[in-house]
Amino acid sequence: MAKSQETFNKKEKEKKRLKKRQDKQQKKEERQSNSPGGGLDNMIAYLDEDGNITDTPPDPTIKKKKIDAKSIEIGVPKREDVVETVRTGRIEFFNDQKGYGFIKELETQEKFFVHVNGLIDEVREGDKVSFELERGMKGMNAVNVKKV
Repeated sequence: MAKSQETFNKKEKEKKRLKKRQDKQQKKEERQSNSPGGGLDNMIAYLDEDGNITDTPPDPTIKKKKIDAKSIEIGVPKREDVVETVRTGRIEFFNDQKGYGFIKELETQEKFFVHVNGLIDEVREGDKVSFELERGMKGMNAVNVKKV
């Protein structure tokens, strides 16, 4: 004759699981009976025209503004043409082997990175140059660099 597959330990685990389920159901029922209730209507909050939170809906007749639909621009605003000025500076450092250097602008004393691809003329340290600026990955880069 075969032994029963339900051991004492299995029976105890099943009892604990059922007890937990019953406790959980009781707690849920207690929360529902003790809650103020009202559902969604009690949870809704409104914003008035000043941005303050209230529990009363706004009056649609007060402070209504008319907006002309044609004045609303949809999409990206048009860019204004940026006038690029040619700047002047002096080559502070330039490494021919690595192909990069730095230009110090004469007016603002700012330093800008320059790469060999941005050069029009060959340059050496100390040369006076004119250049334009372009946004690079790490800041502003000098491009179209010419000797003056």
